[in-house]
Amino acid sequence: MKREETAGVRIGLEIHCQLTALKTKLFCPCSSDYRGRQPNELVCPVCFGLPGTLPVLNGKGVEYAIRIANALGCKVAGETNFYRKNYFYPDLSKNFQISQYDKAGGVPIASGGHVQLGGKRVRIRRIQLEEDPGKLTYEGTIEKSSYSLVDYNRAGIALVEIVTEPDFETAKEAKVFLERLRSTIEALGVSDGELEGAMRCDANISVAGGEARVEVKNISSFREVEKALNYEILRQGTFSGTGGLAVSETRHWDERRSITISLRLKEGEQDYRYFPEPDIPAVILSQGYLEQVRSATPEVPEARAERYVRELNLAPQTAEELSRDEGLSLFFEETVRSFKKGPEIANWLLGEVPEQTRPKLTGEERSVTPQGLSELLAMLDSGRVTRPQAKEIFKQMTATGNRPSELKGSETEGVVADEGAIEKVVSRLIGEGEVAREAKRNPKAFNYLVGQVLRLEPRADPKVVAKTIARMIGEQ
Repeated sequence: MKREETAGVRIGLEIHCQLTALKTKLFCPCSSDYRGRQPNELVCPVCFGLPGTLPVLNGKGVEYAIRIANALGCKVAGETNFYRKNYFYPDLSKNFQISQYDKAGGVPIASGGHVQLGGKRVRIRRIQLEEDPGKLTYEGTIEKSSYSLVDYNRAGIALVEIVTEPDFETAKEAKVFLERLRSTIEALGVSDGELEGAMRCDANISVAGGEARVEVKNISSFREVEKALNYEILRQGTFSGTGGLAVSETRHWDERRSITISLRLKEGEQDYRYFPEPDIPAVILSQGYLEQVRSATPEVPEARAERYVRELNLAPQTAEELSRDEGLSLFFEETVRSFKKGPEIANWLLGEVPEQTRPKLTGEERSVTPQGLSELLAMLDSGRVTRPQAKEIFKQMTATGNRPSELKGSETEGVVADEGAIEKVVSRLIGEGEVAREAKRNPKAFNYLVGQVLRLEPRADPKVVAKTIARMIGEQ
């Protein structure tokens, strides 16, 4: 379906983020490393909720949830508690999920934050800790499968659920928010968003003209979130002239066919019959503990970008782009310690270094060091090499792992500023005069000619080249 704009769109997100940095599940000692394991291998009586078992809260999970809350500007509760969410579905065998609740005396771990998305302020309603259900596998599509298989290895994995207010008006806004949230959470060191299923999203959407909202579940990626929301905007928009949707429902996103499918009428909170979890006492979070967590929380991309603008004089857009890549940011900061011109380093990393080459700076195959780049940029800044020369030297650095001073070749022999030598190259290019006449009347042709000279003689000083060409075409 082709995307169309529909007025009065309101979108809220429920993001489920696994705390993949934890070694064990949220309420039992089973390993959380379930990916690639045999089905139902990492389970215990607590996972199944067998009689006589007691859940024990993973304290590190609480700390990680507080890190996320701090990064999103939320107010962390001094005392939080857990509730049972009755959940009659095969992916949780005990028929309830240990979660948190924000009504009837329930206090989630945090609430009331926000994220600035350009000119839009996206409000965070609450953040809560809960356990992940197991994973269901169907034969074919969900509505036609004659059976489902359940793997309980995932049941009990620690989840942080982040619930936004319905502040998004387009699918694109939702996708941009999710991408930013993932980079923030990864910077905190609590989750690896690249792992399958580590970040999942349910989207609630309503379109003006209807009284109901739709929750779209089982969306596998941020790209699919955008597609699913655009589909629903169009689908619901077709009802807007006839009174809109009248019934709230939960729908499944069928990625293969790119459509949503009705699963069931939307549950209300009363359907879940929340009540306090009797086996987990209230969790008291002292001010001393909260301050200890805050001081140990890594810097997030938004704060890093603000610091780059404030302290290193980077343009806001450059600072934001650079700060999103954790490895590139660290490389940038280490380079700044030797070569103090932050904007030049940032422009080089984002403009001159191809994206596929960046692992040579930050990954396991790293061959270029911050010290080597500092040396190269110092040579460029002092005029010892031209920018084309610097690019060629950088290629050699990535191939050999050497610093510029350790390389041998014409690229490091210095700048050619001799007009006589440059004249010879220009003469070869302008030939019988047609090129010169075109360069004389057309600035683009003039700049192209400068580039051709530099291609043939990378060591040539661009200013001297431009001056020489201007003189020579003026004489013709």
